[in-house]
Amino acid sequence: MKTRNPWAWIPSLYFAEGLPYVTVMTISVIMYKRLGISNADIALYTSWLYLPWVIKPLWSPFVDLFRTKRFWIVTMQMVIGASLAGVALTIPAPAFFQYTLAVFWLMAFSSATHDIAADGFYMLALDQGTQSAFVGVRSTFYRIAMITGQGALVVMAGYFEHHGGITVAWSITFGVLAAIFISFFIYHKFILPYPANDKPTISDASKGMVEEFFHTFVLFFKKKDILVILAFLLLFRFAEAQLVKLVSPFLLDVREKGGLGLSTSEVGIVYGTVGILFLTLGGLLGGYVISKRGLKFWLWIMVCSIHLPDAAFIYLSHFQPENLFVINAAVAVEQFGYGFGFTAYMMYMIMISEGEHKTAHYAICTGFMALGMMIPGMFSGKIQEMLGYSNFFVWVIISTIPGFIVPLFVKIDPEFGKKK
Repeated sequence: MKTRNPWAWIPSLYFAEGLPYVTVMTISVIMYKRLGISNADIALYTSWLYLPWVIKPLWSPFVDLFRTKRFWIVTMQMVIGASLAGVALTIPAPAFFQYTLAVFWLMAFSSATHDIAADGFYMLALDQGTQSAFVGVRSTFYRIAMITGQGALVVMAGYFEHHGGITVAWSITFGVLAAIFISFFIYHKFILPYPANDKPTISDASKGMVEEFFHTFVLFFKKKDILVILAFLLLFRFAEAQLVKLVSPFLLDVREKGGLGLSTSEVGIVYGTVGILFLTLGGLLGGYVISKRGLKFWLWIMVCSIHLPDAAFIYLSHFQPENLFVINAAVAVEQFGYGFGFTAYMMYMIMISEGEHKTAHYAICTGFMALGMMIPGMFSGKIQEMLGYSNFFVWVIISTIPGFIVPLFVKIDPEFGKKK
């Protein structure tokens, strides 16, 4: 079938896009913490898993060159499902850390490739008006995937920890994830439409496309104020990149080590459900206010919004409250501020991507965005182990300084972002 009701496949496709990302980036951190891996090793090795998204722009043309977007989507979902099953099977092994990391690497590359194919397929299968109508549906189901991963599945793991032990609990959780993804693979194999223009670019056209890609890549680095652009992309989230790697370990660690001593299920509720909901609300509000007054008007408010609420973790680590409402409120404030402030970052990437090669240039921006999260995250665990949680969160606030400096050099059209 060349066409199909978009409601039949867009929600499931973008749920399937979000789930492996949150698994690799967040669920893996919680799992490794519960299985006794040190914060330094967790932060270092799980930060390396950002690499496929860093270099995604480099191999995205090859998804165009070979086979159809539909083929890549279905194949990657099968590989991700098999990878999740691989994690479930290797968790009980003596060398589980090495084995599971290797499988997470495969999953990360498959997920990044799936992202390329899914976003391309979305544009091929729908006309422009329908694309606009379903943008909100895409993002909503991506967020639902995050809540399912960080929230429901972590709560489920916590339940099984109490009834069968930590190792068994996480094997079951990843077994459930594998079953979900194999179901997506089977469903999408039959339900995804076959757009007439979903064809590989081959022969001489392929050669031209590869040459055009490298030309497009060079043009990005010839942009005016490219050093300011790169500094903003790499440094704006320098503090957040370190914070995000240690939030779950901090919530899980025992109070004697400076943590809050929450159970796995409580972390699933606090960070994976309440946190994600407020992150989403912050992002929605950010998009709305920029559409009214433009990015330039809101830039500095959003700069403060993404950085200053990080101080909530100084409070949590210093006083170590036991009241779950207080902990939820502090995490909600930080996540809402992050969601609201991150809108400025997303709009800035859209702004600097404007022009003839906007799709390719935006993909390059997302690569630098992932690199800006990967490098600071790698050493964050070591810093936390050296300083302890209270001093680490003070360091996070100090680390916001670059995020306050780089916006000083950014040039923004006062009309950019306003809804016409």
